[in-house]
Amino acid sequence: MTQLHVVTGAGPVGWTVAEQLAEQGHSVRMLTRSGSGPEHPMIERRSVDIESDDLHPHLDGATAVYHCTHVAYTNSAWRDKLEAMEQRVLDASAGTVVVFPESLYAYGRIDGPIREDSPRKATFRKLGVRTQLLDARDRHATPTVSVAASDFYGPRVMTSHMGERVIANILAGKPIRVIAAADLPHSFTYVPDLAAAMITAAASPSMWNTVLHAPTAPAVSQRTMIEMYSAAAGLPTPKVGVIAPWLMRALSVVPGPTRELGDTLYQFRYPYVLDSTRSEAILGLEPTSLAEGTAATMDWWTAAHQAVATGN
Repeated sequence: MTQLHVVTGAGPVGWTVAEQLAEQGHSVRMLTRSGSGPEHPMIERRSVDIESDDLHPHLDGATAVYHCTHVAYTNSAWRDKLEAMEQRVLDASAGTVVVFPESLYAYGRIDGPIREDSPRKATFRKLGVRTQLLDARDRHATPTVSVAASDFYGPRVMTSHMGERVIANILAGKPIRVIAAADLPHSFTYVPDLAAAMITAAASPSMWNTVLHAPTAPAVSQRTMIEMYSAAAGLPTPKVGVIAPWLMRALSVVPGPTRELGDTLYQFRYPYVLDSTRSEAILGLEPTSLAEGTAATMDWWTAAHQAVATGN
């Protein structure tokens, strides 16, 4: 039976969730301010402002809602907007399960692998905002599922640590500077794996009102990810340098993107390992290998560059 699924936001997560649902034969309604989203016969795109429009008619009849809308990556924007946006979606969902892509920020710094039962009690700036959001979801009557992921990579991922700033330099043969340490283990989550986990969890009431971890391949270093991207593109690995932690701390006093990155500097100064073993068993899913994921990512970038070059 065809079901109606509602997706808010057309970033890499919302876009991928919508595509996977449509490929499964479900009707998808995408809500974005611009009315953007994938072009597919099973996807209806609506121009909706999540912060101000009446959401009830747009969520009516939905089997599940996937809230993938976000705001600018600043502490002030997160504190001012995120909880209110989530509450509007939860209120309008009227008991329909709402699935959230979640970060690992609420865990803060943990020695050893980050597991589902690790404490989520961070309070500092944006980390504390994520803790508050998880608490607010728990308090709401509408069922929710939060699927936590580490740093994203994959098709359409632009503004992550393994997104455009790394891949563009690989394609251009330019040096790359990574944050804090090039050779410490760090987990990277493939966005299609996160999307698949969100869809699976939405369909399983036994998973509602829980925090799950997106299936994530074993951690590797930032240098290794760059080497794998380069190999997938058939290009030599660029020279990899490091932006020293002391410089990041010095720049963190200046308002702007670098200051915001300073909130999560610990993720790159120490091993940062997401353990998704338990969630993989619950979901019945396995992570895409890094070799396959980096190859698919580079294929997407190559196709995107060719489309720009030809004007398509």
